[in-house]
Amino acid sequence: MTRPKLAVIFYSTYGTNHQIAEAAAAAATEAGAEVRLRRVAETAPEDVVKGQAAWAEQLEKMADIPVATPEDMAWADAYFFSAPTRFGVVASQMRAFIDTLGPVWQDGKLAGKAATATTSAMNAHGGQEATLLTLYPTFMHWGSILVPPGYTDQAIFEAGGNPYGYSAKAGEFDDKGRAAVAHQARLLVEIAGKLIA
Repeated sequence: MTRPKLAVIFYSTYGTNHQIAEAAAAAATEAGAEVRLRRVAETAPEDVVKGQAAWAEQLEKMADIPVATPEDMAWADAYFFSAPTRFGVVASQMRAFIDTLGPVWQDGKLAGKAATATTSAMNAHGGQEATLLTLYPTFMHWGSILVPPGYTDQAIFEAGGNPYGYSAKAGEFDDKGRAAVAHQARLLVEIAGKLIA
């Protein structure tokens, strides 16, 4: 059986989405996928990042993780995206990465691939659902197959009940969240495996 290739693409300012992405990568690997964990490039001015110790420290923690490229997207059979919400939409760093994908999209290299997403916000009503619902149309433009978790496992209910994709309160990624992310990643691998069979 062919192993699905999964690109886990994330942006993280203070660490929550980094933790989510690592949990997704681990669960997908356990489920039999070949995984590339990739972070999107920081686009905020260096002096702004360095002006906030926690932000600068998080960037240093991720320094050994390769930066995502269009080639990673062409390589993969499926995508797991994770990024914080900013004013109800995905962080601009993730949008900047997405905006580099025009050539691979035009070549049809993003079409027919399974995709899912997760997010975080400072509070429970900080735009998590809106962020996912505004990110998914991008995947639709690519011709991707959306794989939201829905209510397909008890872990979804226990982690807050977001059927569009796991969402965390920033800085509070806990065991219930890990279980929900693991389920979402395994579901993505399962669907990707069926698509490439």
